[in-house]
Amino acid sequence: MAGPTGHGHSLGAALNDLLHSQVTPRHRLSTYTAQHWHAQLSQLTGTHRGHQALTDAGLNVTTKTLINWLSDPEYNIRRSYIDLIHTAYENTAIVPADPVPDHVKNGQFEISGIVKTGDDERERGTRRAAPLRIDASRGNWQAIEELWLSGELTDDEFEDHFVDDVIVADIGEGTDGWEFGGSTYSVELR
Repeated sequence: MAGPTGHGHSLGAALNDLLHSQVTPRHRLSTYTAQHWHAQLSQLTGTHRGHQALTDAGLNVTTKTLINWLSDPEYNIRRSYIDLIHTAYENTAIVPADPVPDHVKNGQFEISGIVKTGDDERERGTRRAAPLRIDASRGNWQAIEELWLSGELTDDEFEDHFVDDVIVADIGEGTDGWEFGGSTYSVELR
């Protein structure tokens, strides 16, 4: 039985597609679009999570002051308070990524698409050539996970780190490194 599979125009895109199907990436909540400090404050004070974000950002004002601010969008408040409200708003708007799960970091990957090492270039995952099989449990996932958690794991970064930190850790450097220059890839996790 086939496991979860990612598809993409590059190895990195297929890997990212697979990871997105397994865990929630860092993302912004669509309901957090307010630009003005008053609208941001109004939205934050409407939830317990928003109140906590204001406290965590360092906004310590009395309830009376908060009511004054909320009652008048033109109320003149210090720039430092506006910055704290904005920080709390952004911290609330961003949902952190789930960590890369163990079943991914310890999984068996089957890569289909053009794979080249040295003079050996062939399309893997066909009747003539089996997929490139990688035991990811031997790899070092630290850099990949840091980029994923920060929301900065691009397709190119994922491919580079996967090759250097996972493929090389499992089967070695190859004849002359590993290249994935094709335009269509699929990655199955087993």
